[in-house]
Amino acid sequence: MRKLSMLFAGLFALTQLPAQINPGWLRYSAISPDGKTIVFTYKGDLYRVPAAGGTATPLTFHEAHDFMPVWSPDGKNIAFASDRYGNFDVFVIPAEGGEARRVTFHSAQEMPYAFTNDGKNILFGGVRQDAASNRTFPTGSQPELYKVSVNGGRVEQVLSTPAEEVKLSSNGQYIIYQDKKGGENSWRKHHTSSIARDIWVYDSKTGKHNKITTFNGEDRSPVFTDNDKAFFYLSEESGSFNVHKMSLDGGKSQQLTSFKKHPVRFLSKADDGTLCFSYDGELYTLKAGGSARKVAITINADAKNNNERVVSVNSGVRDMAVSPNGKEVAYIFRGEVFVSSVEGGVTKRITNTPEQERLVSFSPDGKTLLYASERGNSWKIYETRKVRNEEPYFYASTVLKETAVIANNNENYQPVYSPDGKEIAYIENRMTLKVYNIANKQTRTLLTDQELFSMGDNDQYFQWSPDGKWILFDYAVPGIAPGEVGLVSADGKGKVINLTESGFNDSRAKWILGGKAMLWFSNRDGLKSVAQSGGAQADVYAMFFTQDAFDKFKLSKEDAALLKEMEENKAKADTSKKKEVKKDSVVIDWDGLTTRKTKLTIHSSQLSDALVSKDGENLYYLTRFERGVNLWTTNLRTRETKMLLPLNAAGGSMVWDKDQKNIFLMANGGISKIDPNSGKRDMVGINGEMTLDVAAERQFMFEHVWRRTKETFYTKTMHGVNWDSYKPDYEKYLPHIGNNYEFSEMLSELLGELNVSHSGSSYGSFNPAGDATGSLGAFYDQNYKGPGYKIEEIIKDGPLDKADIDVKPGMIIEAIDGETITADKDLAQYLNRKAGNNTLLLIADGATKKEVTLKPISMGEESGLLYKRWVRKNQEEVDRLSNGQLGYVHIPGMNDGAYRTTYEEVMGKYANRKGIVVDTRFNGGGDLVADLAMFLSGKKFMDYTTDTRSNGYEPNFRWTKPSISIANEANYSDGHCYAYAYQELKLGKLVGMPVPGTCTFAGWESLQDNSIRWGVPPLGVKGAQKQYLENYQTNPDIKLMNEYDIVIKGRDQQLEAAVRELLKEIGN
Repeated sequence: MRKLSMLFAGLFALTQLPAQINPGWLRYSAISPDGKTIVFTYKGDLYRVPAAGGTATPLTFHEAHDFMPVWSPDGKNIAFASDRYGNFDVFVIPAEGGEARRVTFHSAQEMPYAFTNDGKNILFGGVRQDAASNRTFPTGSQPELYKVSVNGGRVEQVLSTPAEEVKLSSNGQYIIYQDKKGGENSWRKHHTSSIARDIWVYDSKTGKHNKITTFNGEDRSPVFTDNDKAFFYLSEESGSFNVHKMSLDGGKSQQLTSFKKHPVRFLSKADDGTLCFSYDGELYTLKAGGSARKVAITINADAKNNNERVVSVNSGVRDMAVSPNGKEVAYIFRGEVFVSSVEGGVTKRITNTPEQERLVSFSPDGKTLLYASERGNSWKIYETRKVRNEEPYFYASTVLKETAVIANNNENYQPVYSPDGKEIAYIENRMTLKVYNIANKQTRTLLTDQELFSMGDNDQYFQWSPDGKWILFDYAVPGIAPGEVGLVSADGKGKVINLTESGFNDSRAKWILGGKAMLWFSNRDGLKSVAQSGGAQADVYAMFFTQDAFDKFKLSKEDAALLKEMEENKAKADTSKKKEVKKDSVVIDWDGLTTRKTKLTIHSSQLSDALVSKDGENLYYLTRFERGVNLWTTNLRTRETKMLLPLNAAGGSMVWDKDQKNIFLMANGGISKIDPNSGKRDMVGINGEMTLDVAAERQFMFEHVWRRTKETFYTKTMHGVNWDSYKPDYEKYLPHIGNNYEFSEMLSELLGELNVSHSGSSYGSFNPAGDATGSLGAFYDQNYKGPGYKIEEIIKDGPLDKADIDVKPGMIIEAIDGETITADKDLAQYLNRKAGNNTLLLIADGATKKEVTLKPISMGEESGLLYKRWVRKNQEEVDRLSNGQLGYVHIPGMNDGAYRTTYEEVMGKYANRKGIVVDTRFNGGGDLVADLAMFLSGKKFMDYTTDTRSNGYEPNFRWTKPSISIANEANYSDGHCYAYAYQELKLGKLVGMPVPGTCTFAGWESLQDNSIRWGVPPLGVKGAQKQYLENYQTNPDIKLMNEYDIVIKGRDQQLEAAVRELLKEIGN
């Protein structure tokens, strides 16, 4: 019996083997009202644990991401957010566990903040639609506040102005919250600027909002004290986020914790005053008068997903290379090298590493693959060779041997064999071009950071000449933004030659005609954006290195045919000599070189790539004239141009096979072989799979982000951050990351240490079967409580705004597609996935009912209509306040489309106005600051006139009259550059709120798991004071906030002030 008991004990012990995990990335903690239990998120699920510590048990176990738990006042239910239907909705689950119940159904991202005090409703945030009266900019970055029954049902708007982390006072009259003034990495730390969050209190009886905190950094996560006369919150006032306490009357804050290096996050409070929060991935509690105590937690849980997963390899490839025999292609998929047969669809995985490989190529004899791999804390260059002579193809090989060719502490990538296979050209440390001799293992430097500039890994361009003696490259001339085409001798002894010297954007030169000429791309003659900083169409050009090659190119069709016949006859007659296959050396006739150039395309367009046939008779190019990129061809003698192959691709690249008989095309993640004579296209069958080690890949991606940030950050000061010290601090969390939401959030926390804009990480989750709420294009009466939805306003140009639809405000939508709209059901439930589909409405106008058929639009389309509505209201307001003397334009982003609208409005509609109000609030950036500064700084120097009237002036393409600009905390990137330049150049007065210092270049990158993007700025901007504009806040001449309780009633105080000030300037 004792043996049997021991056996059972042993079996029981075996079942406990997965236990005793000490979790290290505990987030979104919430303590129960009785202070006995804490709920938190770990690996995408909710767990509960005694507040005194112990073993945590799962509340949810779902493939979706569950987070942001909120306790009901009685402690019986927990609300949380989950993306089970493609976006985050609010769910409710019993606190002891059970089935989760969905209570919101809109496809916006919706997050719960609190229960109402009676426990019957949940307060949550989401971007649905502002109130019709609200004059706030309609942005997706600022959520409104709503409430919904714990049983689901109709959603009611509580606040139309942005409010997050909401908590209610004990009597329910007051709402305390943190504001959100614009978009920025939520996990950015240490910034002191106008966009930093503040704590506010809203009085639901008076409708007044009162700002409590005044610290110019971050104040977050407020919770009322027991007597509602003070509140606890998180603040960076001490340098790092700590728990603070402050009276509702304001005044000096009291710091309650003293953590140093990492932020305190996710503050919550029990009824007895016990506080709970997260610090450095662990949970703590804090009782009144005491010190913070760590909650010791273990978790007994099996993994929700397999760490090793089989991934299909059939699309989404990059970095194509064609073997010399044309029978196999190499490419990169999810950071691994693969080879597929051109015919038959056989696919072979060449590398098997968690790190990423990039830019694969074949050796000239086809026996070796060359590529870069980011292993061992740096990019290194490897080659893989076939071992068995009886296996001629990589795709069918069984044994392969990989060798490190260039492996040191430098960053070495973009390797390319010389034409004879004896040398390798490559990039070292992003901005040096070197050549490595395989035999003697010596390197020589061809180019340095005086000729090359990098904004990211693998972004250089160069190409060997056919004889291996020259290299063409994209030349980044110091101090000059447009690129040029450069030429350098491969022996490392010659000087760098600028071949184009055009001042336009010249790039991606290729050797053609066996090295007798090159083609390249330039926007010199293309149609350009109205904004000089905008995009432009490009053409393919050719430069001929010898006069003979140029003369032959210029021959007419007839003369070229005659010359070809004479050369063929001469070759036939010369039978005495043995034929030798000999490659001619590239000869460059420097005299008159820059005049031997010509445009090959007959029309400028949006080019992706181009090739010239071996005989120089035809040009093949990928370009977009309409929706997608297609393959076109031009006969270079007759100039006859036609579409060779419709592709409707997003872009693409092309290479010839060795004999230049077939084109290999990579487009839309696939590879195809094209016969240029017939236009016949055969897809290369990519039919493989790979085993993915998720944890190992995530470990590498973390390493890549940390290391690349260190090496490419725009200033070596790293903003005073000891970047090395943060690597182990965050790396330790990796075993506790459960999905890409958590991984991207952890990366954002890491990058947030740098206190810099344009940084952080995001996860692009996509569920094709997810919810997609449609819109009827209307505002609804928030006070109407009956069945159906009562229309308050019809949005112009929306589905209900049609000539044949007689629907007006005050009418009630009673049914959709035959389903009656009840008072306990949300409109979003009736409009899910209806956008673009015929939808039947039953509409009541008093006792009269009628049916209307229309097609709802998407929420994105509605957002566009709401923006136009906002602009119209502002234009009407300026017209009214100025009595028609001033014009108004809003610039939402810094791009050519916005500039065209600005130019059209200012120089057309408002050409005869005495002044212009330039509104840039919520401008998200781009590249337009120079154009706008030039446009608004015009000085009239000439009039075209007679004795009786003016007929124009110079400059007639610039505004020469007074202007005033409005900006706010949400101006970002080039939106800040504009505010700074407008003020620095004294173009007029700046009205609004201070603009945070974000005038910096972005450097976003997709990881090998391309659902994850991340970035830090690789290039800064310095202003007239020779200091970086990053974190250099621009303060307006007239500082004025749009007060929440006023803007909700339809007034825009900033706009009113701008009009008043500009009227003073023009003398009214």
